[in-house]
Amino acid sequence: MESTPMPEPLRRAVHQYVAEAVFNCFEVLRYTEPDVAHDWKRMTLYRSTDAADVVTMASMLIAAHCERTGMAPDTLQSYLQTSHQKTRTDAREMARARAQVAGLLGEPAPEGDDRVLATRYARGRRRAEDALTPEDDPQKLFTAACLYGLSAKLCDDVDALDSYLSPQMAAMARKVADALEMPQPATV
Repeated sequence: MESTPMPEPLRRAVHQYVAEAVFNCFEVLRYTEPDVAHDWKRMTLYRSTDAADVVTMASMLIAAHCERTGMAPDTLQSYLQTSHQKTRTDAREMARARAQVAGLLGEPAPEGDDRVLATRYARGRRRAEDALTPEDDPQKLFTAACLYGLSAKLCDDVDALDSYLSPQMAAMARKVADALEMPQPATV
């Protein structure tokens, strides 16, 4: 097992990438809210792909360091999970996404006997059914509240939470924002 810590410059760069990805994820959530519905298609796609790209940059930065310090190529490929990599333009992946959207929206299942498409359609149906229940997964609520609260605190606009969030989510996000202290510049 590796016992040396991540080099400080690399650690700081990774932290910056993660912060940028989190901000992009917040923007994805923000553009799902009704008050910005006019732009949701363009902006959710921009920000979700931005988040994916930033996380990829962080992964590749770490991978380059691992390669530079002598990690075996097969180990590096295993850690990068390259066998799982999908491109956004892959026709099969789009067909799977279309099947899941059909399930989400209650449309007919795709024709044929493709098990993967059937599985993605069923996943969409389950998520659509889950969306009908008033109680959401507490972990998802907590994650969303943290993102909304963090953004509201950073923008110094905590009061705006009430204008676009449900009362429950706004209250949770407000608690998160209230618990945060603005970082102060480091003194040397």
